[in-house]
Amino acid sequence: MSQSQSRRRSWIRALSLIGAVLGTGIALTAWKNHALRASSAPGPGIEPAEAVSTAIAQSHPHRSTVSAIGTVRALRSITLRNELPGSVRRVALTPGRIVEPGDVLVALDVSVETADLHARQAQLALAQTTLDRMLSLVARRAVSQEDVDRARSERDVAAAEIERIKATIERKTIRAPFRARIGLSDVHVGQYLSEGTDLTTLQSVESSVHVDFAVSQSVASALAVGDTVQVEAMAGGEPASARIEAIDALVDQTTRNAEVRARVSHDRVAAPGASVRVTVPLGEPRPAVGIPASALRRGPEGTHVWVIEADSASKPRAHLRPVVAGDVLGDEVLILRGIDAGDTVAASGSFKLRDGALVASQVATAEGR
Repeated sequence: MSQSQSRRRSWIRALSLIGAVLGTGIALTAWKNHALRASSAPGPGIEPAEAVSTAIAQSHPHRSTVSAIGTVRALRSITLRNELPGSVRRVALTPGRIVEPGDVLVALDVSVETADLHARQAQLALAQTTLDRMLSLVARRAVSQEDVDRARSERDVAAAEIERIKATIERKTIRAPFRARIGLSDVHVGQYLSEGTDLTTLQSVESSVHVDFAVSQSVASALAVGDTVQVEAMAGGEPASARIEAIDALVDQTTRNAEVRARVSHDRVAAPGASVRVTVPLGEPRPAVGIPASALRRGPEGTHVWVIEADSASKPRAHLRPVVAGDVLGDEVLILRGIDAGDTVAASGSFKLRDGALVASQVATAEGR
């Protein structure tokens, strides 16, 4: 056998071996794919089911509300100012200190008024002595009644001058008008104060505070003195009940809002001047149905949920149900119309449902609020 024939046979054997290996691989791959399709395909007459989690709709008494931003105000709050000018002789304006009614806060120099007072008191004593002498002489007809009247008038004028000076001294002594907490101050001994200088602020210290907030005229018309609203600090925490004390008779012409004032315990909200969140109830409570917020769907069909109901063969199937949604309470949404308490709805996985689809569900009952 020639060398060329030997090489040709070697190539033929190599090609035959490669063809056999490739053919075996293709056959094994085809068999594996067929086996996988056969194992995943449903058997004859078996309908595929969509896996979803479900929840049971719960009944809730619900009352609609609106929110507003309110401002905390002390029951009594003033900016302290001096009525008369003068130099400061004494200061007791420690920020944050609580003062009682009548406590001296600022005393201006009254040395001139005090000296004038002593002079007027001496004049009064002289006028009183003169009047007494006139009264003893008029009995003996030694003086006229006109002289007595003049002496009495001089006595009264001297007494009135003394009262005027005492009033001036008192006006230069600034006292706390009620129990209050002192605000920031920048007043010092020796400082000269012009008339009407701002000295500090006083916020009354009482068991409750006011909360002022604004609502639309339609909401204000439905409120009445004695109604209850909920007040919550902006930093969070448990809301506190507040009682409406007054509703402004005037509606703002620009915003069409009306001011409302409520009263709440002072230890339940922030300090005066702080902002709080006010929740105002509207109308009477009415029944509503609560479902997980994830169960509510919005699409071309409108707002809807997928309700799971058993068919004639007792198989659970999905049905689209249009609904009217209300307020969102945490992870739950209230449904005002469209489903009833006890209905089973698809809570998650509903995006893949179609009307009449068979479902395989895991029920997780929604917690009532």
